Amino acid sequence: QVQLVESGGGLVQAGGSLRLSCAASGRSFSRNAMGWFRQAPGKEREFVAAISWSAGSSVYAIHYVDFVKGRFTISRDNAKNTVYLQMNSLKPEDTAVYYCAAAPMVAGLVDGSWGQGTQVTVSS
Repeated sequence: QVQLVESGGGLVQAGGSLRLSCAASGRSFSRNAMGWFRQAPGKEREFVAAISWSAGSSVYAIHYVDFVKGRFTISRDNAKNTVYLQMNSLKPEDTAVYYCAAAPMVAGLVDGSWGQGTQVTVSS
């Protein structure tokens, strides 16, 4: 089991940027796919981005939901057991609680380990 702690959320104006971090504990971080999801008030949790694990190389499979492509970037630092979500050109509709998830495969993230979330609020 991987324990996850998100940070980096906050209040930002539209057009601004934030970088979310998700610190993982446990020995298996480098062999876990990692992902970001979000949940806005009154809405269901939705997928944002995911990054696979890589056996011995720095080549990862990366996936984004369409509405963040070109604005958000997911990355990971296995030496720091941390995954990041760089969010640029933020919009008010990006306001949500952002959650980090970990699982052996990207397809299994929904059923994997989850953090407690970090609030992102984008003002217009």
